[in-house]
Amino acid sequence: MHCPFCSAADTKVIDSRLVADGDQVRRRRECVSCKERFTTYETAELLMPRVVKQDGTRQPFDEEKLRMGILKALEKRPVSTEEVEAAITRIKYRLRQTGERELKSIAIGEDVMTELQKLDQVAFVRFASVYRSFQDINEFRVEIDRLSRQSEKI
Repeated sequence: MHCPFCSAADTKVIDSRLVADGDQVRRRRECVSCKERFTTYETAELLMPRVVKQDGTRQPFDEEKLRMGILKALEKRPVSTEEVEAAITRIKYRLRQTGERELKSIAIGEDVMTELQKLDQVAFVRFASVYRSFQDINEFRVEIDRLSRQSEKI
């Protein structure tokens, strides 16, 4: 690791700790040359499956696109950043667990809706209305009735 202050190639690790529920290692480092200290984070590089869009095109998985879609649905809703990040982590975990090299965007969208339904039902309906291309108010009503029936069972 090169020093970000003087670009020296020799740095030493002073302290290492697990962070992010053990998914990352935080390292405090010190430059041997200039004695400045800085922090680095280490994570495992796990390949995400490629996304097969509805038109058949393929593209790399984009975590930021996933995050923005979820945040858009949750706009002005009482859900914490920690809850959102935990949901994104669960989605990514399940996608990797499939063992597939490619996944259809429909499967990813359904997984997002599952997480949104747990976080906030209004956000779930917002996302579903765009994702499923609701055409009229009756489609909203059907989805809301389904949510109501599920809530009564719980």
